[in-house]
Amino acid sequence: MASMDGLVPITRQFLASYYDRYPFPPLSDDVSRLSSEIRSMASDLINHSPPSQEERLLVEEADRDPIHKIDENMWKNREHMEEILFLLDRSRWPQQIRQPSTPEDSELATVFSNIRDLFHSTLKTLESFQVKNSERVFNTVMTYMPQDFRGTLIRQQRERSERNKQAEVDALVNSGRSIRDRYALLWKQQMDRRRQLAQLGSATGVYKTLVKYLVGVPQVLLDFIRTINDDDGPMEEQRKRYGPTLYSLTAMVLSIRLFLSLSWGRFEASKLNRDQVAVLKQAVDVYTHEFVRFITFLSEVFANSPFFISAEVAGTLDARTNDEFKEISVPAGKTHEVSLAVDSINSYIAWDFSLIQGKINMDIGFSVEYVDPSGKKTLILPYQRYESDQGNFCTVMAGNYKLIWDNSYSSFFKKVIRYKVDCIPPVVEPMQSTNQVEG
Repeated sequence: MASMDGLVPITRQFLASYYDRYPFPPLSDDVSRLSSEIRSMASDLINHSPPSQEERLLVEEADRDPIHKIDENMWKNREHMEEILFLLDRSRWPQQIRQPSTPEDSELATVFSNIRDLFHSTLKTLESFQVKNSERVFNTVMTYMPQDFRGTLIRQQRERSERNKQAEVDALVNSGRSIRDRYALLWKQQMDRRRQLAQLGSATGVYKTLVKYLVGVPQVLLDFIRTINDDDGPMEEQRKRYGPTLYSLTAMVLSIRLFLSLSWGRFEASKLNRDQVAVLKQAVDVYTHEFVRFITFLSEVFANSPFFISAEVAGTLDARTNDEFKEISVPAGKTHEVSLAVDSINSYIAWDFSLIQGKINMDIGFSVEYVDPSGKKTLILPYQRYESDQGNFCTVMAGNYKLIWDNSYSSFFKKVIRYKVDCIPPVVEPMQSTNQVEG
């Protein structure tokens, strides 16, 4: 059992600071462009032939804003990908593509085969991401559980619960229910897992019989697993940072599914033309590439994010919420400069910075220089490498001063620093009157 002395659950403030270090490079502009083009093509098909009841449900879903939760969007992407793979199963191809008689039909068959392969590969990537993420949460919790019969009971309970959930899914599939029905059940089961995690934290529900065994489990662990998924809890910061990107991808794959579903049902009457096929192929290429890029990025972010932090760090973050500290990432081979204009001699320039650790023995170069009006530079504080530093000096010249953080010596690693700098003007003593001096 790992020690939790001095630890507290991650806070939303901590995640805000942590996620600042992991900005997601924006999606390609092709995502919005192609989503719009695909949706326009779907609308054209509907205008020529009214949608069936099932197609209308899909249109209504595409008209709604994506759901708010990150994990629910992940499940929705899985559902849409499986529905697309169902449509693109060779046995469901239109007859003229299954048995092509022209070069054009053969080309279409190749395109649909490639699309199917791309979605199959992307689906596997998503499934692997979800499994690993779920296992990581559970294994982290178990790391801090007593390594005796209490931990064993919790593991047995989880294994039994997972077997029951799988049997429930198998029974639904064997009864011939739809992919939509299966994913409705899978999401319900995911919410059940959340409830069970919260129940473990408060020793209620299915874990009520285990409450007497939970004596000795760190309260900080119970607090964490009870509150981690609260609507305004730590994970809300995750939704705020990465949700909009995922929502765009969810809308895109739904548009692709809608267009394929509509065009499949109208293929005999309205065969896809070359322009439509080109847009569809490009949309699938862009979606699968961007989705895998997003999943790969999140995997790294989640893998490095702790669930518990020291009380000291939590207190420092709370204290800094409203102060003037800034955080900046200095790429490998680059520098970051802050210029301060000093109007009066005898001003004080002060700094306080620390390197946010991500690797062992990380440091960054720091120096201060004066730049006169002609551009001539004078070194005030010689270059030295630090993990953190606080300092100040009294200026003897007015003008421009530069504080420089130097990561030019690093070939691979960026450095993230949290810093505060200030120029404090000289304190001028009030003039004393002649009478006060003489008296």
